Amino acid sequence: MNVNQSAPPVPPFGQPQPVYPGYHQSSYGGQPGSTAPATPFGAYNGPGYQQPPPSGVSRAPSSSGAPPASIAQAPCGQGAYGQFGQGDVQNGPSSTVQMQRLPGSQPFGSTPLAPVVSQPTVSYGPPPTSSQVTAQLAGMQISGAVAPAPPPSGLGYGPPTSLASASGSFPNSGLYGSYAQAQGHSGAQPPQRSAPPQASSFTPPASGVPRMPSMTGPPLPGQGFGGPPVSQPNHVSSPPPQALHPGTQMSGLPGPPPPMHSSQQPGYQLQQNGSFGPARGPQPNYGSPYQAAPTFGSQPGPPQPLPPKRLDPDAIPSPIQVIEDDRNNRGSEPFVTGVRGQVPPLVTTNFLVKDQGNASPRYIRCTSYNIPCTSDMAKQAQVPLAAVIKPLARLPPEEALPYVVDHGESGPLRCNRCKAYMCPFMQFIEGGRRFQCCFCSCINDVPPQYFQHLDHTGKRVDAYDRPELSLGSYEFLATVDYCKNNKFPSPPAFIFMIDVSYNAIRSGLVRLLCEELKSLLDFLPREGGAEESAIRVGFVTYNKVLHFYNVKSSLAQPQMMVVSDVADMFVPLLDGFLVNVRESRAVITSLLDQIPEMFADTRETETVFAPVIQAGMEALKAAECAGKLFLFHTSLPIAEAPGKLKNRDDRKLINTDKEKTLFQPQTGAYQSLAKDCVAQGCCVDLFLFPNQYVDVATLSVVPQLTGGSVYKYTCFQVENDQERFLSDLRRDVQKVVGFDAVMRVRTSTGIRAIDFFGAFYMSNTTDVELAGLDGDKTVTVEFKHDDRLNEESGALLQCALLYTSCAGQRRLRIHNLALNCCTQLADLYRNCETDTLINYMAKFAYRGVLNSPVKSVRDTLITQCAQILACYRKNCASPSSAGQLILPECMKLLPVYLNCVLKSDVLQPGAEVTTDDRAYVRQLVTSMDVAETNVFFYPRLLPLTKSPIESTTEPPAVRASEERLSNGDIYLLENGLNLFLWVGASVQQGVVQSLFNVSSFSQIPSGLSILPVLDNPLSKKVRGLIDSLRAQRSRYMKLIVVKQEDKLEMLFKHFLVEDKSLNGGASYVDFLCHMHKEIRQLLS
Repeated sequence: MNVNQSAPPVPPFGQPQPVYPGYHQSSYGGQPGSTAPATPFGAYNGPGYQQPPPSGVSRAPSSSGAPPASIAQAPCGQGAYGQFGQGDVQNGPSSTVQMQRLPGSQPFGSTPLAPVVSQPTVSYGPPPTSSQVTAQLAGMQISGAVAPAPPPSGLGYGPPTSLASASGSFPNSGLYGSYAQAQGHSGAQPPQRSAPPQASSFTPPASGVPRMPSMTGPPLPGQGFGGPPVSQPNHVSSPPPQALHPGTQMSGLPGPPPPMHSSQQPGYQLQQNGSFGPARGPQPNYGSPYQAAPTFGSQPGPPQPLPPKRLDPDAIPSPIQVIEDDRNNRGSEPFVTGVRGQVPPLVTTNFLVKDQGNASPRYIRCTSYNIPCTSDMAKQAQVPLAAVIKPLARLPPEEALPYVVDHGESGPLRCNRCKAYMCPFMQFIEGGRRFQCCFCSCINDVPPQYFQHLDHTGKRVDAYDRPELSLGSYEFLATVDYCKNNKFPSPPAFIFMIDVSYNAIRSGLVRLLCEELKSLLDFLPREGGAEESAIRVGFVTYNKVLHFYNVKSSLAQPQMMVVSDVADMFVPLLDGFLVNVRESRAVITSLLDQIPEMFADTRETETVFAPVIQAGMEALKAAECAGKLFLFHTSLPIAEAPGKLKNRDDRKLINTDKEKTLFQPQTGAYQSLAKDCVAQGCCVDLFLFPNQYVDVATLSVVPQLTGGSVYKYTCFQVENDQERFLSDLRRDVQKVVGFDAVMRVRTSTGIRAIDFFGAFYMSNTTDVELAGLDGDKTVTVEFKHDDRLNEESGALLQCALLYTSCAGQRRLRIHNLALNCCTQLADLYRNCETDTLINYMAKFAYRGVLNSPVKSVRDTLITQCAQILACYRKNCASPSSAGQLILPECMKLLPVYLNCVLKSDVLQPGAEVTTDDRAYVRQLVTSMDVAETNVFFYPRLLPLTKSPIESTTEPPAVRASEERLSNGDIYLLENGLNLFLWVGASVQQGVVQSLFNVSSFSQIPSGLSILPVLDNPLSKKVRGLIDSLRAQRSRYMKLIVVKQEDKLEMLFKHFLVEDKSLNGGASYVDFLCHMHKEIRQLLS
């Protein structure tokens, strides 16, 4: 079946399906059909794929280099129990539902699962949508003789219990393949909303039953759920089969075996993927089972033979399907923000926003748009109430930038008590002479110059002429009262500070950078229609000492001044250091020509770091302006100076209580330096070019606390990495930045902001201080109840950002958002956004590793997720057997995305992930927006030869699993930082010729990073697609071509996040089973 074929018609998901009486429901480990052809690839941790990927290549592809020769290659083709043969890859289930009887050879006890049926949920209010996985083994219950309660295993991924898990789809995974180490960067997609509430159960099919359709979101409003009626009860539960006793296990003979007793410990059933109940025997056409699959639990026990059993990956929620459905259902209509508490389309959907009183989701996204009225209800649900705010987000060209409102010398109108700014939710009273604040209820006088009459509805007659009364987002020009020292700011400055030590000169970095700056300085950010940028520039070079340059326009040649006393840093010149580019063009060009020559023969290997930042900050202070430092640095600063560091990299600390020290800065000097930078409005962007450990955790402190960015190019080589570095540099220099900013989030009575995540500094509990803020950075805010909320009035948020624009203008940007409040948990679960939830949970966990052992951070995430889903199961889903995993419709992707976060390099590093890589990724994720964390944790995998060559649209993605790869195809994989082109070994020769200009697969060079520019449709299409993917991301993704069976394939597989990872990270299927077990323990 071709992925892109339109599937035959099928009743919509949630539609009742026929149920066959007389068949028992089967367990969580529903088998693939007995006639399924083997997949062309082994399972992701199959024999031979146990070695770690190459070193130094976790995040930044530039660091890839050649992997160690020790990595053995496994022959592909140890078929797992995949469903599809080569070239026949499926993304999600096929949408054909035919019920068939079971083959006669089926052993008794291995029965088909109930088909997808729909159930109405609880009786109060409109029920929430939910999706359910049936893990209902015949007679599997939590109480009763058949299945004793699960042993207390804690939430750990600790040593396994004596109950071997039956997820035998991963060969050789080892009994102790506990849930510990794993890695993988992936993205997150929340599920479909906006449909008639329905509950649905998705159930893995057993042998002989074709697969059920996966989650194809609910139908569009107005569409019915047509189809045949069902006479059966919703979740058919069946009595236990008489032939099997509790604790009995089928042994692993091929074909239908007679029932046999196993030598399991008395009292416990075989653990079927985290659920308990009588075991099923092997299916026809399968060989004997694998030994010792991974287990979750507490005591180690002897390995036991297990049936090859696994939950069908197509029967569980598919991120790809959810994204596709949302695009189809919500991509065509504009999202109009006039209605309170609407859940926006997913971040993966292209949609237009019409601002009619609430801020666009490009500026603010919430974890839930309907929040509990009481703190008790919020505690019960455990759903974090948080907003991811991106105050200066860039908008697509079709959407207008926020209007700028100028109220003259009086400044913007505010509430006298809580200082909230005028917004569409303020209530005008007494004929328009006063207004009541919507945040604190204080009644304020309207100043005479702002007065206007009200219409018959109580609305001001000029409401639609004033952005602050009709739009969710707008800007005010700030008065002098909003400026430092009560005087308007000067335009900001950029200072380029270049490491000229031996490493920087030898790698060619200094020459490349100086050459690029000559042209880049013409593209500094400018306001609106300004002819030239108001930003002034300055230059410093450094190794163990600092060199300042006078580039005054009146000079014939630049002058250099050296400061060697790095312990007591000062700026040796004021006039001529910061200059206008156009006026000093000739002197600047002369300087940039001379720098590479001046230091060409240097032998100085040592560098300083803190004094460089100190010098830049002092220069801005002397010029009385804010600005940004661009630092280009290569090595650990070991020269004698303040902020000197030592090499403390120690892999032995991983998985110990001291692991957190690897993420903490070595010294407090950088925090106090950052504090001074913030006070001056000095933002720092750091470009790192390390060949070995440079202590990113410490060097990134100042960029992190000043709202700056860190870029890392490990083992930088001009020929391989110049395109990536120059692209990042151009974007970084040209992007619009707000300087010397302060942000405050106000809320209406009942909730308040209690916690903040991102790249900023806070000197008190309410003000987020940012020396710089650009359009890529977010601030994530968590809210808690401090009083009861009211369903009628809802809850309001107002984010106010005071900043200096690139032209030196002081402005206030305001974003307002109104949310609904609910007294029923069902309403909360119907209005959540999984993507935003995952963004918040990842940031919460990534901050947690600074103070807690990584294992306890992981356990906390799992516990919280289990509590969220157990609360839904207990309070919102209609009663059904304990063997069913029931997920809220809009949270059905929570388990797959959470597993991706747990397997990420920060929380579960592989052997090849360096300490610097982990620290780099940790600080990167802290200020990512929802779209970036989405693709970062669950990467996009795009097949390239399936869609017609003439098609200009992006090919439909497939799920991030090795099972989805066909060795006759080519795939692009991207996660926002990395870009891989995977080439199957059996790809057609014509395709190889068209793309790589070589005649066979074996001639494609391994690790190629640039595709040849060829004049044929396929080459143009693939290069065009790569360009468009790069344009969507905030950092340049370097391409790596990976051939099937090549040593680089290990690195590529690290991003196939639905599979088991090399360091013990669970597959999606196994994690779903584990979550189900956790939920059942909470409910029992």
